[in-house]
Amino acid sequence: MTAKKGGLGRGLGRGLDAMISDTSAKAKSEPVKPKKSSGAAIKEEEPKGTVFTVKMTAIEPNRKQPRKQFDEDALLELAESIKQFGVLQPLLVQKKGDFYEIIAGERRWRASKLAGIKEVPVIIKDFSEQEAVEISLIENIQRENLNPIEEAGAYRRLMEEFHLKQDTIAERVSKSRTAVTNSMRLLKLDERVQQMLIEEMLTTGHARALLAIEDKEAQHAAAVKVFDEKLSVRETEKLVKELLNPQEKQEERPTSDAQDLVYEQLEEKIKGIIGSKVAIKRKSKDKGRIEIEYYSQEELERIVELLETIR
Repeated sequence: MTAKKGGLGRGLGRGLDAMISDTSAKAKSEPVKPKKSSGAAIKEEEPKGTVFTVKMTAIEPNRKQPRKQFDEDALLELAESIKQFGVLQPLLVQKKGDFYEIIAGERRWRASKLAGIKEVPVIIKDFSEQEAVEISLIENIQRENLNPIEEAGAYRRLMEEFHLKQDTIAERVSKSRTAVTNSMRLLKLDERVQQMLIEEMLTTGHARALLAIEDKEAQHAAAVKVFDEKLSVRETEKLVKELLNPQEKQEERPTSDAQDLVYEQLEEKIKGIIGSKVAIKRKSKDKGRIEIEYYSQEELERIVELLETIR
């Protein structure tokens, strides 16, 4: 079903609250006092948008929701909070045969299970499959719960299954078209590199730099190097450039035995002045950096004091 411009289309941009705006004002301004349900079934004549309590056993997660991973420590913290204060925000669900499917609030549902809660408050609404995906996506994006690959996968699903354009998706989730495009590009990464991103071994900045390497094995090897050597994003970009243009790297740093000797002599000269080991790291076009080693706090202070006398 195509979202109506006056309803879902604008509501998504404003956030999840707009999606359930027809919930009673009382539920918004006062503590939730849900109606009791005698079991899994709720009478069909009850108005949609009313807050009910439903047995946990009658609720199932949405198997197609964008979020696949949940932080166990965060769930345990939420479970402890629920034990003390209960579930403060109702789950958003829809009727599916003899059970209720979660549209928004799976994290609260999982934490409630851990807390041993038997019933939870819910709001029952009817959504198309597209609307359910969009709501789930927005809830997780607003709470920053999706990892970069989950977010990219959700955008792709909206494009492939529901034929939405990137401009439309960007408007729905209140992001720029460029942000959506860059997110989806991450799905072109080697699966092993995607997993490193999911596990926070790499940042999205590192991942975007690695996208320039088309060979999957080379890309994965570079990703491992980035992680092992704790390279910054800028250093990763330089590494990728060197891997893609090895000849250019060679031309940037023409070396000779004579030059090596000159730099070794300079290192020894500075070492004699400072009294600590020194390394000159050469770059292109007569640029580089000087590294000074120290082996104790006292030695560091001595070097700093020595350098201050130069000013």
